Amino acid sequence: MGIERVDIMIVYHGSNVEVRQPQLLKIQRELDFGKGFYTTSDLEQAKSWAQRSARIRGTEKAYVSCYEIDEGKLKKLNILKFEKADLPWLEYVSANRKGISMQDDYDMVVGPVADDQTFPTILLFLDGYLDAESTIKRLLPQKLKDQFVFKTERAIELLKCVEVKTV
Repeated sequence: MGIERVDIMIVYHGSNVEVRQPQLLKIQRELDFGKGFYTTSDLEQAKSWAQRSARIRGTEKAYVSCYEIDEGKLKKLNILKFEKADLPWLEYVSANRKGISMQDDYDMVVGPVADDQTFPTILLFLDGYLDAESTIKRLLPQKLKDQFVFKTERAIELLKCVEVKTV
């Protein structure tokens, strides 16, 4: 009888509230990968999201909720993965940021974050001042953080909250 190896991935969610039981919200802003529960593998990125969320909502505390995911179970999901900020990523992010509903059946979308430093470049593209090629050239030198967006209940169920930190 062998021992089964379980690979665990840790992801973080930054917010102005503790999120021990992640949920898909009915109403959401236009974000990079559309509606879903946003996480990152980068703790500093999650802290930044938490502090920004607290500042916007006028709350005193910011929290990072930490989750474990059994990587083996991810293989059963329908995942769209962007390896880098390229044309397909830019088109997908742009459509979502414009509020164009992406009728896809992905359980999860993974890829780079269009953060505060990259978003001015994306806005220039959205407003028609930059073409796709110029936009991507401007984004490539930046070290973009990652995001893992859980878009279905099936995906959310894989998140196991292990800790909530005040930041």
